[in-house]
Amino acid sequence: MDLQTKRTYIPWIDFLRIFACFLVVLCHSCDAFVASFDNSFSFHTAVFIGSLVRPCVPLFAMMSGILLFPIKTDLATFYKKRIGRIIIPLLFWSIALPIAFALYAYFIQKSPNGLISIEKYTVEGTMTKIITSIFNFNYDTTPLWYIYMLIGIYLIIPIFGSWLDRASKKDIQIFLGFWIVTLVLPYIKMATPLLGYNGNYGNTGIWGVCTWNEFGTFYYFSGFIGYIVLAYYLVKFPLNWSWNKTLSIAVPLFLIGFVITFSGFLITQKYFPANYANLEIVWYFCSINVAMMTFSVFIIFQRLKVRESKALKDWSLATFGIFLSHFIIVQGISDLFFKIPYLPAGLKIILIAVISFVLSYLVTKLFDTNSITRRFVK
Repeated sequence: MDLQTKRTYIPWIDFLRIFACFLVVLCHSCDAFVASFDNSFSFHTAVFIGSLVRPCVPLFAMMSGILLFPIKTDLATFYKKRIGRIIIPLLFWSIALPIAFALYAYFIQKSPNGLISIEKYTVEGTMTKIITSIFNFNYDTTPLWYIYMLIGIYLIIPIFGSWLDRASKKDIQIFLGFWIVTLVLPYIKMATPLLGYNGNYGNTGIWGVCTWNEFGTFYYFSGFIGYIVLAYYLVKFPLNWSWNKTLSIAVPLFLIGFVITFSGFLITQKYFPANYANLEIVWYFCSINVAMMTFSVFIIFQRLKVRESKALKDWSLATFGIFLSHFIIVQGISDLFFKIPYLPAGLKIILIAVISFVLSYLVTKLFDTNSITRRFVK
């Protein structure tokens, strides 16, 4: 496929979208078990699965790098089509999810051992969450962090698109090289105290980052835009490896990234047990270890011969709605499975994810039956 001249239907992209969406649901199905931090077998099982699925969101970003290019419209038209499409779902779910959580806490979740506290879900608290959603997401709307980020990606993509239209293979490689540097910055920052660096004026940022400046040396090469450029590169300049070569590189690379992610989380949890921010560093979507895993999954899917089918398209079209609606469903199903004794944590997590994924699909299909509610999930 000539990425620059035409856009064709790509079945493996639909398959990858469904796969990535399920990984997101599976990721959140681990949350309650990880949040115990009790070093039990259940905790370690959840960290294992949670580490395994970290490529979920980067894979979504990479699909944007394939499906959005080439950009043939002006900025205003692009923004109206892309950002306008996701603003309505963002506004709806920013209101609907806090209300749904409050109703769930009040009418259904009565157990003192539940995952949420009834006392936290007052009318005033719910209204505050809705009003302050103009600034950021909250616990009830956790998945919406991705929508805020996606709006930022959409704002910058046309500019990158203009550059990519003219960029050579070498040009894109140089950009990706700088992006890879940004993927290791969190670990460099963690290591700086070993060399005696403790920051400036209370800020531990490096390479220009300080209290009055958040924009360090490689800031403009960082973030999810790197995944988008990487996907564009891999499709425009295919690796054309055999299956043997693909697997011989992808599998070890994925395993190395996974080992860093899994063991790094456990090590950080042991030595920084009270610092949640440090725990997230190893799980960063934009970290070198997660990027290794994501790249591996992507190049394997890129080689798959997936047949076009109605079911594939149907589930693929439902992934946005599944993503938006699944969080509270996972919450409810998790509460049910927490009450089931003697069931291994790994099996519980998988069952929670599968049931939540299917129920979220049914919710999405229900919304899709009406021309008004369809805009909240499509």
